[in-house]
Amino acid sequence: MMRYLITTSILSVITLGLHAQVFSNKPVGRKNEALVDSLKKAEYPYALPIWGEKAAALGFDLPYSAGIGTQYISSVAPLTIDNLMVGFNNGEMRNLDGLVRFDRSEATAQGLSVRPDVWLFPFLNVYGILGKNQGSTDVGWGLWLPDSSGVDQLIFRSDSKVDFNATTFGLGLTPTIGVAGAWLALDMNFTWSDVPQLEDPAFAFVFGPRLGKRIQLKDPESNLNFWVGGFRLKLSSETVGSVPLADVVPADEWGANIDAGYQRVEEIDQQVDAWWAGLSPLEQANPLNEARYNAANALIDRASGFLEAADRAANDIANSSVQYSIQKRQKDMWNFIIGGQYQLNKHWMIRAEYGFLAARTQFLTGLQYRFGL
Repeated sequence: MMRYLITTSILSVITLGLHAQVFSNKPVGRKNEALVDSLKKAEYPYALPIWGEKAAALGFDLPYSAGIGTQYISSVAPLTIDNLMVGFNNGEMRNLDGLVRFDRSEATAQGLSVRPDVWLFPFLNVYGILGKNQGSTDVGWGLWLPDSSGVDQLIFRSDSKVDFNATTFGLGLTPTIGVAGAWLALDMNFTWSDVPQLEDPAFAFVFGPRLGKRIQLKDPESNLNFWVGGFRLKLSSETVGSVPLADVVPADEWGANIDAGYQRVEEIDQQVDAWWAGLSPLEQANPLNEARYNAANALIDRASGFLEAADRAANDIANSSVQYSIQKRQKDMWNFIIGGQYQLNKHWMIRAEYGFLAARTQFLTGLQYRFGL
């Protein structure tokens, strides 16, 4: 089950914001006077962007108004999970916060997507995203309880690794401006990842500001672009889903974990009762001791209830299911990005970008073809 909690979150980040970095540029300086004059005098031949003719008359060098690109992205994105609720066979949902802990939750993913775009206005690009994604997750988790001394003890531990596939779709917009080859772009997009194990598509919002500089090459249509910026990812906080119990862990491992869990819970329950019985009436009346005893018993009761429900489901593991809900968040919402692009001409360009300096890392590359519309 835990592997799906991570899987369904990583899917939201693997087809995000990447398109060839083009912009409406205002050439300045004496060496560009001839270019500016030619732009002002030439008749703008395309319907888009809106106000494109006026922008060209002001001396702006506009990119082709439409494009279609393909992109590849690879990402690693650990998550923090809170408010974990688990139930079996559509029965009672049990809160496992404080009982279940994750010591490893790393997901790797790769995706290919197609991204059509148009310049709606000279300084606003809008685009769509459609992608196919695959990857794997590696999750380690355990069930913990405090003993009579208040030290948490591991009841049982499990590891899961799984491959997954999904489809992502979305839309985005990029306000941008360029002067003398220097430019600022504020990319933002909204995506939904369709995952079979989720009741609803997983939603994500990305904001990616970039500041860059274009270096003109000998060919007037060829240039190099370099930039730095940030990448902020916000996931939908709640995930609800259901999976077959047989997909969670192998039947023999599941039964062994339950048996071990029963034994350890009983041992800790006896330790807590022995500790409490060994206290004097005055010590039992101490609010700190009473709170510690009640908290330990509450956790023991929750663990016992979870194990009993899991045991009943394990009796018919082939026909049982696990329902879950979680609140999830990125360990780091922001990371730093650097990127570069080679523009062969105004039609063709190739780009790469790398994000780092945080728990999440990603690598993106893409090829785009542009044309007038």
